[in-house]
Amino acid sequence: MKKKSPKTFAFLLLITVGSFAYQPHVKGTEPAGFRASSADTVDRSRPRARDIGINVGILDPGPLNAITDVHGVLVGHATLISGSSVNTGATAIRPHGGNLYVDRVPAGFYRGNGYGKFAGATQIVELGELESPIVLTNTLSVSKGIEAAIAWTLDQPGNESVRSVNAVVGETNDGYLNDIRGRHLTSSLIRESIENAQAGPVDEGSIGAGRGSVLFGWKGGIGTSSRQLPASLGGYTIGVLVQANYGGVLMVDGIPVGEALGQYFMSDMADDRQADGSVIVVIATDAPLSDRNLTRVASRAMLALGRTGSPATNGSGDYSIAFSTAESVRRGISDIPINGLANQKMSPLFQATVEATEEAILNALFTANTVEGHQGTIEAINIDEVRSIIGSYRYDDTKNESDD
Repeated sequence: MKKKSPKTFAFLLLITVGSFAYQPHVKGTEPAGFRASSADTVDRSRPRARDIGINVGILDPGPLNAITDVHGVLVGHATLISGSSVNTGATAIRPHGGNLYVDRVPAGFYRGNGYGKFAGATQIVELGELESPIVLTNTLSVSKGIEAAIAWTLDQPGNESVRSVNAVVGETNDGYLNDIRGRHLTSSLIRESIENAQAGPVDEGSIGAGRGSVLFGWKGGIGTSSRQLPASLGGYTIGVLVQANYGGVLMVDGIPVGEALGQYFMSDMADDRQADGSVIVVIATDAPLSDRNLTRVASRAMLALGRTGSPATNGSGDYSIAFSTAESVRRGISDIPINGLANQKMSPLFQATVEATEEAILNALFTANTVEGHQGTIEAINIDEVRSIIGSYRYDDTKNESDD
């Protein structure tokens, strides 16, 4: 992990919402309000995995190769930056654009290594449904995420008599790049990520809840991907979004890139806790699934973590949540939903989940830009070096096959 001493910068407060950025007036500065492209926090020159020839798995992605390929799913970001000391934010996922409390969706939750603080999990396990947006943020801002999700839900038309809300908030710890103890995020800022969530392309990398993430010692962040099953298997879509902030021995489509770059967990045969961290995986599908089978889908995300090189260390909080947008299985207050697809139809969806999760993690890694933060700098992974390593391994494989 390349780290530099933090420098002092002029105070900057930057909030990115949806595809836009907002810089409000800050006390002690000249007023400078503006709305601009999210290029202020996302480096558009950095590629996704497929841009450099890494096509994970055997299934095709959707048109956007994003969680929003599942019709109706909305994603929003809010990013907070102040000089080099504050690098944090929130990302919100809404299963549909309506009233989630009234028109609930079935959901399943899975815990890998449980070193984390995932709010709302027990009620999902008990009832198998979502009644609020999913909010991702940093570890010490979970309470603010809960406040934001509750306030937004209570304010929805038709919820005037609601007295209980199961706010769902996941987190990873961004304390190296962010002054996490300062608890700079507010519930109103996080709420902006919910209110401005939108369909279409999803910004990735050092944005929203991924602003302060570290992945395998390089800069991590938000990543997304999708898979579409062929019509013969139902034509369903699986979409995944990750908040990736963990470590291990980086593998890229089966190639040991971390070892080749000399940066990996236990490289000196000591446990320096560099692999600790967390990852939240959000899985959406339009397949009509019961909450039980959605739990099975959520569990398969952990296979993708292993494929990228995670050993699920002691200090890692690894969680996944899956939901279905299919109207036939929704949980209205008086509805009796169908049970969804039969068990024997699930295996292709499991394959799609593993592939999309693995690629979403790689997209988070490749699209993230270098960030100078609270305790130092975390560099973006060198794409040219990755491309060279991948090419070398593939050339050797081809040569060995021809020699045989």
